[in-house]
Amino acid sequence: MKELLIETIKYLKQKGVQYADLRYIEGEEEAIVVQNALVDNISNRNSSGIGIRVLFDGYWGFTSTSYLDIARLHETADEAVELARLSSILGKEKIVFQEQEPVVDKFLSKFEIDPFSVSLQHKLDYLFWASQILLAHKNIKTAICGLDFYKTKKVFLNTEGSVIEQEFIESLGYIEAIAILENELQIRSYPASHKSAIAQAGYEYIKGLDLVGGAKRIKNEVISLLRAKECPSKETTVIMDGPQLALQVHESCGHPAELDRVLGYEMSFAGGSFLTPEKLGKFRYGSNLVNIVADATIDGSVGSFGYDDEGIKSQRSDIIKDGVFAGYLTSRETAGRLNQKSNGCMRSENWNYPPLIRMTNINLLPGKPSLEELISDTKDGIFVSTNKSWSIDDKRLNFQFGAEIAWEIKNGKLGQVFKNPLYTGITPTFWKSCSGIADKDSWRVWGVPNCGKGEPVQTMHVGHGASAARFENVLIGRIR
Repeated sequence: MKELLIETIKYLKQKGVQYADLRYIEGEEEAIVVQNALVDNISNRNSSGIGIRVLFDGYWGFTSTSYLDIARLHETADEAVELARLSSILGKEKIVFQEQEPVVDKFLSKFEIDPFSVSLQHKLDYLFWASQILLAHKNIKTAICGLDFYKTKKVFLNTEGSVIEQEFIESLGYIEAIAILENELQIRSYPASHKSAIAQAGYEYIKGLDLVGGAKRIKNEVISLLRAKECPSKETTVIMDGPQLALQVHESCGHPAELDRVLGYEMSFAGGSFLTPEKLGKFRYGSNLVNIVADATIDGSVGSFGYDDEGIKSQRSDIIKDGVFAGYLTSRETAGRLNQKSNGCMRSENWNYPPLIRMTNINLLPGKPSLEELISDTKDGIFVSTNKSWSIDDKRLNFQFGAEIAWEIKNGKLGQVFKNPLYTGITPTFWKSCSGIADKDSWRVWGVPNCGKGEPVQTMHVGHGASAARFENVLIGRIR
C-alpha cells in the first residue's frame, strides 16, 4: 500500500500541484446491543480506501476511491486536480498554505486486550447480566446495554516528504434504563449518557467500567426519579458533575474555538462563533479559575493521536488561560490567516471525507478542592448529573441544557432527588460565574463518539477532561 501511495505522490508532483496529501484508512467496527435481555443488534463493518487532497493554483480539490490499484489512483488524482482547477473559477481569494518540515514516524495507541479477540458470547453474557439487573424492577420497561469497538489503521503521505503510519484501538460501553409509572417516564444512563464512555483502549477498559455494578446504581436512581419532585425554578448555585460539564465544555468552549467557524467556513450548516479574532488574548471568557486546553497527547483518550490529518504532531495548547480567551483550534491554512502555526486539529471521519478542524481533547483543568469540599462549602444549591438534552445557538452563546437527575444541596449536604433539571445561560456569563472546580481525584476524560460537523456531516470521536465544578446565579428549572 505504501508503494502505491508513493507512486501516486510522484504522479501528482508531475502534474504540477502546489501541495498534495494522501490518506489510506482501513477500519473495522463492531457494535453489539442487548435490549431487555434480548439481542437487538450485532453488526460488523469493514472499510478501506484512499482520500486524495490537492492544492492546485491556490485552490483545493478532493476526491477518494476504494479501488486500490495504480490506474484508478492516477484517475482519482486527475479528478482532484480538475476539481481544484474548477474551484479556481469560482474562488475569490487564493489559499496560502503553510510549509511544514517532512515527518517520518509511527504511532500506535496503547491497549492490553484486543477487543476483536474477545468472543462474541463473552460480550453478550456481560450485557445480558447488566440487562437482567435493570429488569428486576417492574417499573423499568426498557433496558439497553451496548458495546462498540473500533480498529483503525492510517497511512499518510504528502508531497513534502512526510510518511506517517498510525493505528488505533477504541472501546465503548454503556447502559440505559427507562422507567415508567403511570404518566411519568424517566431515564438513567451509566457511566454517562450519549455513549460517552469511550476510550482509546482495549477490552480492559470495558471490564473497568463495571456495567453490572453501574446497573445496580442506576436501577435505584431511575426508580427514585419516578416519584421525585420537579426541579425547582430559581436562580441558584449549581454544581455539575464531570459528564454533564464535559458536554458543556464541548458545546460552549470547544465548538466556538474552531477557527474555521470563526472565519465563516461553517456558517451555512453548523453555524459560526462569537469568538471573533479581535477577542484573542483580550476577551474575559470565564473566572480566573477557568483554564481550558486542547490536548491531543493524553494517553487513552479518543481525542488523542500521533499526528493530525495534515501531518502536524499532536500537542497541547491553551484555549482559555486564567479565564481569558487564549487560542483557537487551527489548521495549516487557517493558522496562517493569524500568522500562527497550526496546533494540529485537522481530522476526517474516514478516507472518503476531506479533513476539517475538529476538537481533540478539550479539557477543563482541575482545581484545588475535593468534590466533597465543593459540596460542603455550598450552603444552598443543586447538584446536577448526566446530560439528557442540549440546545445552543449558531454563535455558541445562548444555551439550554437538561440533565437526567439532580439533588438538593442544603447546608453543605446532598438532600432530596429532583427530576427534570434544566438550566439556561449565556456562555461568557456562565463561565465567569465559576466559583470552584474539583481536584484531579474526580477528574477524568469523557469521550464524545458522535460530534457532528461539516456538510455533508462528518462524525468524529473527541474527548473532554472535566471534574465537577460550581457556578453561581444559574437560572435552573422550567420557566412556566
